[in-house]
Amino acid sequence: MTAQKKIMTDDILAEGAEWLAQREPRFAFALSATGPLPLRNRADGFDALLNAIVSQQLSVASAAAIWKRLQSAHMTKAKAIMSADDDTLRAAGLSRQKIRYARALAASGIDFTRLRQCDDAEVISVLTEVSGIGVWTAEIYAMFSLGHQDVFPSGDLALQEAAKDLFGMTDRPSANALKTMAGDWSPWRAVAAHVLWAYYSAIKKREGIG
Repeated sequence: MTAQKKIMTDDILAEGAEWLAQREPRFAFALSATGPLPLRNRADGFDALLNAIVSQQLSVASAAAIWKRLQSAHMTKAKAIMSADDDTLRAAGLSRQKIRYARALAASGIDFTRLRQCDDAEVISVLTEVSGIGVWTAEIYAMFSLGHQDVFPSGDLALQEAAKDLFGMTDRPSANALKTMAGDWSPWRAVAAHVLWAYYSAIKKREGIG
């Protein structure tokens, strides 16, 4: 099996997009509507996962405000989370549940350096052992923080909606159905997700929503 590439540059992202466009004409159509794909890479490590926990079920603006308060209070590291009391964390905007999740992450002892060398399955296995981190969050971390080439978060509703439109489906595909479809897009499934997200944004702009 050919070694997978890390999607860390625009060139690698474009290589995957070209492969998909040649394999599936509907991806070529989607790319004609979206233009060049944004790379969207993020840092990895404790901060990135804590930020993901903070952002769960919140608007972008609300999550950003809470994260800014945590940064100002120097509470974005594991040691700081473990040493802070509940009142301090609540004052920064964390709910009781998210305080529990943040502490679980801080106590997990994840070796983030080693995680960079792990395959998709191991990354997802390690991360989902932490309370508050589900499969979708782990897959997003693998894609955007680690640059994994072939992970595909089929449970993402925007991906499902984009696939429904792009492939002319009557109903939005289930996570399992979309996962099966995505099998044909390996080894560039992460890039396929980039294409579908970009296409979803194009749909919303077309409908006057975005």
